[in-house]
Amino acid sequence: MSNLETKTETKIRPIPQEAFDWYDEYAHGFIDRRTFMARLSTLAAAGFTMGMLLPALMPDYAIAEQVSFTDEAIKAQYATFSSPKGHKEGRGYLVTPTALKGKTPVVLVVHENRGLNPYVKDVARRVAKAGFIAFAPDALHPLGGYPGNDDEGRSMQSSMDKGKLEQDFIAAANFIKNHESSTGKLGAVGFCFGGYVVNMLAAELGDKMNAGVPFYGTPAVKEIRKNIKCSLLLQFGELDRRVNGTWADYEADLKANKNDYKAHTYPGANHGFHNDSTGRYDKANAELAWDRTLAFFNKNLA
Repeated sequence: MSNLETKTETKIRPIPQEAFDWYDEYAHGFIDRRTFMARLSTLAAAGFTMGMLLPALMPDYAIAEQVSFTDEAIKAQYATFSSPKGHKEGRGYLVTPTALKGKTPVVLVVHENRGLNPYVKDVARRVAKAGFIAFAPDALHPLGGYPGNDDEGRSMQSSMDKGKLEQDFIAAANFIKNHESSTGKLGAVGFCFGGYVVNMLAAELGDKMNAGVPFYGTPAVKEIRKNIKCSLLLQFGELDRRVNGTWADYEADLKANKNDYKAHTYPGANHGFHNDSTGRYDKANAELAWDRTLAFFNKNLA
């Protein structure tokens, strides 16, 4: 059975929610692969085989591309930057609109907890096609870069020093903000771990950052949230209990600080609902969230 046939079948017969919950636990290191697989096997009694479950839960990047790297509207290349407080050198995917004339706002695009995979590179191309300069750093550059599969990438990233990783993203934000074609207006969008990074950058950069869009990201540590100055658009999936459990406390701090923010919770959506390479993808909610993201950047980075 092909992946397409499998995904069609699971659309007709929805995967039980606990499978998505277990995948979230596995993807974030709360359970190991053996435990994840053992839990999935318990669904056999309900008629779900591994051949039905795994293709829908695990990423298939071949079906997810929305903007080709050969698209004539963009130019994609790689660029390195200095990170003296982090891993000394960083590297990222730099995408610019080919119609660029003069200076334009910039957007940092931050990946999940597994390195710069094809899905996030595609998101960077979408940002550039919308008229912004996009830069997507690869946290795994010090270890040789994204290895080509998420499991290995996740293991590599979890082995790295968190403080140095954060400094690498701060350096990346400053690098793209000061790009020769930048207006100096800086936005950031990130997913999962990347959502956390956007929240962290908002607190660390203060008024150097203009707009942040964390998709299902946890907040920065409480002590530095008072430093947030930029506008925030926060995107949550209704079924994402782990991340949503952190929101009430974060929102209380945003209100106390009189921050400019708007939060959306998308009904029936899981953690990772924007990632169109997995069965968690929710097309209607993902497209609405992305339309809101671009409108937010257009408003706050103009």
